[in-house]
Amino acid sequence: MSDKTDDQELNTEALKRLTAPFPDIEISLRPKPTKAQTEEVKRDFQKGIRCNLCGGWHHPNVVHLQYVGHAATTKRLLDVDIAWNWEFLHVDEKGFPEFDINGGLWITLTVLGVTRKGYGDAEGKTGPNAVKEVIGDAIRNASMRFGVALELWHKGEFKKDDDTASDQAEQAEQQGDFYPDDKFNDMLPSWKHAVESGTKTTNDILQYLKNKEVNLSKDQISKINNIGK
Repeated sequence: MSDKTDDQELNTEALKRLTAPFPDIEISLRPKPTKAQTEEVKRDFQKGIRCNLCGGWHHPNVVHLQYVGHAATTKRLLDVDIAWNWEFLHVDEKGFPEFDINGGLWITLTVLGVTRKGYGDAEGKTGPNAVKEVIGDAIRNASMRFGVALELWHKGEFKKDDDTASDQAEQAEQQGDFYPDDKFNDMLPSWKHAVESGTKTTNDILQYLKNKEVNLSKDQISKINNIGK
């Protein structure tokens, strides 16, 4: 077997390490309010709450999305390839990055000799910090093409709802320490909105609660599974 083939096999195995799940400590939550929720809090600041999940001030019924930040993504890339690199896909006549009409930026990300594209934006923000946010977002987006934190980007289902619900019900029955109904009922409208808006599936919600070691009763699991039906 040639050295080139050996290198290719080695790189394939190394690239697979990019897809490894991130530990909970490296996973953050960010609120994803609807336009109406944002406008409501803008009109009346007291309509918001200090969130005990993300620490932000926002509408009480916003959906939270899990994500891995720029630092954790960079660490994962370095763990796999110390010489990883990214470049602007387009530059102007002076060699500066060329942003598109939406303020977004296309880049290429190279890991172990494999190059893939990514796109980043700062969601309408401006200024130096916005540029850094665009770059970080583009690197995370390109990294996702390699499988980095793919399970957090994915809006579908990697596992059947029934499997997750069954596992969670069994765990809850064994421990007998269920999620308080008052807190569950407070969160249910937010979960319902997330499912109906397409930002989450019922399986996403069940899996998130399972990862947080929240035990649900069979009735609570049934209510979540019946969202949107």
